[in-house]
Amino acid sequence: MSDHKVTVSTLAALRAREQKAVFITAYDYPTATFLDRAGVDMILVGDSAAMTMLGMPNTLGIGMDEMLVFVRAVCRGAKRAFVVGDLPFLSYQVSDEDAVRNAGAFIAAGCDAVKCEGGERVARRVRAMTDAGIPVMGHLGLTPQSLAQLGGYRVQGKTLDAVTRIVQDAQALEDAGAFAVLLEAIPAEAAALVRDRLNIFVYGIGAGPHVDGQLVISHDLLGAFVGDIRPRFVKRYAEVGRDIERAAREYAADVRAGRFPAPEHCYAIAPECEAEIRSARTTRALTSPSFAPTLP
Repeated sequence: MSDHKVTVSTLAALRAREQKAVFITAYDYPTATFLDRAGVDMILVGDSAAMTMLGMPNTLGIGMDEMLVFVRAVCRGAKRAFVVGDLPFLSYQVSDEDAVRNAGAFIAAGCDAVKCEGGERVARRVRAMTDAGIPVMGHLGLTPQSLAQLGGYRVQGKTLDAVTRIVQDAQALEDAGAFAVLLEAIPAEAAALVRDRLNIFVYGIGAGPHVDGQLVISHDLLGAFVGDIRPRFVKRYAEVGRDIERAAREYAADVRAGRFPAPEHCYAIAPECEAEIRSARTTRALTSPSFAPTLP
């Protein structure tokens, strides 16, 4: 693994060697730092932060102000990884001007690229952003910002007609200048067909092995997601949520039993200074009225 910054050229070299790119979401400085140290190639600051970090029921409630906080934190931690910022709902759909302005804010905050959902219907926005010099990744298949139209979290591209429409959308994004497309929740053979039809990178999240790299949500990877959504493609590599609960219970038990803090957790001072302070405490205790909280 090289210590050099990952760029589009780095990703192209991975594809040429038929080596999969490693792609994980992050929303804060510590996670980005740990992923960067682990050698992850790409980090997505996803609008999934609405659910993973803010407890919202879907991704529609998060806006640019919140996303920029997450983006800046991640970019401080990601020294090597290629960082993609996820444009939130209505930050690019309304006009070319909005798309360029908001995507530019992500780039100014440290992102290497931005991501937006949709195919032919957002191709004009993608062209506006790429004409402004902003690298754009598309997102097709299950697109969470369009859940109402899709009928919920459903697998996409399950028939030839359906995957043909995804191919057409992907080609529209490629023609508009996108450097990559992310496919979410589609069958492996469907994803392979899309990749066969494109010259740009094709990454997947729940799209099988026949793509150029794999994205996972860090909270899914770590077992830290709080919620009922657990797609088939999720694989847990840790149980951080369980460990946090266990640690908090043990800490609470130690505090309540007087086991924490123990002497090793306290700062030592010179014996004579400790004796003087203890004497002062004793004197004050003898002369001060007992403590009685005043209730409203």
